[in-house]
Amino acid sequence: MKLVLLALLVALAAAAPRPDQDAETLVDEREDKGDGSFNYQFETSNGLAEERVGTIGAEGQSNFQGSYRFTLPDGTVAEVTYVADENGFRPESPLIPTPHPLPAHALAQIAFAEEQRARGITFEK
Repeated sequence: MKLVLLALLVALAAAAPRPDQDAETLVDEREDKGDGSFNYQFETSNGLAEERVGTIGAEGQSNFQGSYRFTLPDGTVAEVTYVADENGFRPESPLIPTPHPLPAHALAQIAFAEEQRARGITFEK
């Protein structure tokens, strides 16, 4: 009896849906113009998606602009938009950590130092 129960549990586990492994491609569109410019769009049934546009950069490189998204374990969708060009890779998303704001006394010290510099006050090391 234990062997039958074990066999049933193994069969049930093997038949369980696996959303990441069973994902299907819903959209896969690609256009390459051959000069460094392109369009790319990709999406799967499990919520992965990416869109990217490439344009010719100032020095002949491809500049990218786009976004990607995926579903987090808690079910919310994470999305990141970005630009990648001569100035580097610049992602934007509420999920990307940012530094804490400076406290008021630190901002006051910085403002005071800038005022001193503007008046020509400097200090030797």
